[in-house]
Amino acid sequence: MTTATLSVSRRTRRTPLSFFNEEQSVTAYTVYNHMLLPTVFRSVEEDYWHLKEHVQIWDVGCERQVEIAGPDAARLVQSMTPRDLRRAAIGQCLYAPLVDEHGGMVNDPVAIKLDHQRYWLSIADSDVLLWAKGLAYGVGLDVTLREPDVWPLAVQGPKSEDLLARVLGEGVRAIRFFRTDWLRFRDHSLLVARSGWSKQGGFEIYLDDGAVAAELVGALWEAGQPLNVRAGCPNLIERIEGGLLSYGNDMTLLNNPFECGLDRYCDLDGDLEFMGRDALAAIKARGVSRKIVGLKIAADSLPACVEPWPVSREGRPIGEVTSAAVSPQLGCGVALAMLGHGHWQDKHAVVVETPAGPRQASVCPVPFLKAEN
Repeated sequence: MTTATLSVSRRTRRTPLSFFNEEQSVTAYTVYNHMLLPTVFRSVEEDYWHLKEHVQIWDVGCERQVEIAGPDAARLVQSMTPRDLRRAAIGQCLYAPLVDEHGGMVNDPVAIKLDHQRYWLSIADSDVLLWAKGLAYGVGLDVTLREPDVWPLAVQGPKSEDLLARVLGEGVRAIRFFRTDWLRFRDHSLLVARSGWSKQGGFEIYLDDGAVAAELVGALWEAGQPLNVRAGCPNLIERIEGGLLSYGNDMTLLNNPFECGLDRYCDLDGDLEFMGRDALAAIKARGVSRKIVGLKIAADSLPACVEPWPVSREGRPIGEVTSAAVSPQLGCGVALAMLGHGHWQDKHAVVVETPAGPRQASVCPVPFLKAEN
């Protein structure tokens, strides 16, 4: 059997830090927002342990920003999400699921309020800019929409604060979770958020000048040597253990926020106006027929979950696994699964049909492991 390769072209865009990934011997990529996103450097398990114990530099330039600016910016952003953003402070980050007219999940970005008339949506893997343009121009809102020249760089792991303090100054320690501040790197001002797609603690730097990328990553690399810094990337095992959902894998446009356990981000009790409000209200009233849960799978190895794995109970199909890996800490397989009503209770026994054969499993709450920071 031959091994397929990914043909890279202008449609699979590089980032200003692609050179760094290659210097650090990246071994696997995926395509995310039409861009290259590293998925493995040494091995998934070795990268996992290093992330939990030390500090990593991640190129997450594929985490594109949709900039919404102008007098109607707040109105447009609010119309896209059931989360109430009206009291958001300048510099605050808010997880904000976006829904369509049926309540389906369009994306699940972090919304950053830069000022009263300017927002960034730091998006997952779908074309939000085109959808936002359709909404804005269809209604006739006074906004400007664009994808700015911004390349997020994440520093993740328990030593991330110490590393950034060495490069950006002690002010980084004062940034609260899901808040931002502007910090100086030599003669350049950078927006820094205490956030990131791991549960190990860390920051995201919104690099707004690709020309500064090499200088910044070089400074981080040099300052991080005593801290055992490495190149890294979002880790499959760690994100499943932490219950972090992946848009396109664990949820799609066919799912609504209630199925995805995102009830707390849906404000249906007040006067908030947004697309899909009536649809979500109807879904909430009747209840959902399926929901994402965690599964512990009796397995010490699992193949890649590139297609959903059927889940059954007593021979009857009840749902599917959407993401899976083996947890070195728990000593078993861990998975996120969309299961039908009546099969959500803790320790509920099910069977997962993996490509390597059936495996016994049990339902459990997520996250599987509590955050260490």
